[in-house]
Amino acid sequence: MKYKVTLAFASVTIIWSTTPLAIQWSSEGVGFIFAITSRMTIATISCLLLLRLKGMTLPWHKSARQTYLAASFGIYFAMMFVYWGAQFIPSGWVAVIFGASPMLTGLIAHKFLSESTLTMNKIIGSLIGLFGLIVIFWTTESLDQNSYYGFIAVMVSTLIHTLSAIWVKRVDAHISSLSTTTGALLFALPAYLVSWYVIDGNLPTELPTRSILAILYLGIMGSVIGFILYFFVLQKLEASRVALITLITPISALLLGNYFNAEALTNQIWVGTLLIMAGLIVHEFLGKKSVT
Repeated sequence: MKYKVTLAFASVTIIWSTTPLAIQWSSEGVGFIFAITSRMTIATISCLLLLRLKGMTLPWHKSARQTYLAASFGIYFAMMFVYWGAQFIPSGWVAVIFGASPMLTGLIAHKFLSESTLTMNKIIGSLIGLFGLIVIFWTTESLDQNSYYGFIAVMVSTLIHTLSAIWVKRVDAHISSLSTTTGALLFALPAYLVSWYVIDGNLPTELPTRSILAILYLGIMGSVIGFILYFFVLQKLEASRVALITLITPISALLLGNYFNAEALTNQIWVGTLLIMAGLIVHEFLGKKSVT
């Protein structure tokens, strides 16, 4: 079982590294709300087909429904914020900002899951990571007002994603990751369809090839495979350990954004990113002295 968890952890890391860039590409020419609604529609249909092929039925007891609701909270609200915010900032920044999630998760998990004590290294690590975010945000030139909105939106998305993960862990329904993903998507999809109808309501007249491919990739890999593996890992490991995926994704996402999207990599961005990663290392691996 251990190698399965390791493989799933690595796969989620790779998928999450490519997701920010794919999100930006998927919205080109079609708008963010159509892109994300299409992605979730593809993902929901795919999950239902997988359930059918496996001969599985979707659990519907109380704790299962609570899990679907908890997971859909992140799938809808966190994803809506990140899709909207990703319009205004480089794709690599999305992964860098999400690098704050282990620190947020550790603090919240300590309060609601009693996963570990609140140690001095966690406090210091969180402060280092926060300073890294400040370095990236305040020292980057040519930020317009929309960039500020994008930065804040992705920060809000990070917080919601963290709360959703903690909520799922707290319910602890003991259902399969495929069931969790399918149920969560079924809960979230109506909200997406209503949002698309209210915000836009029009089908795009043209569908750029890169947008179509990005939507398909996010619908299958980013949502179906990514969510199933993520919830599988979340069942097997502490929430704060799962959040360590974001220790790796900032660097890879920045490099992908630079190579494929010509996104600038300034010294300030690298310094801020390295500070966040250093904060994560201090947060998770150094020191044991409790302050509680």
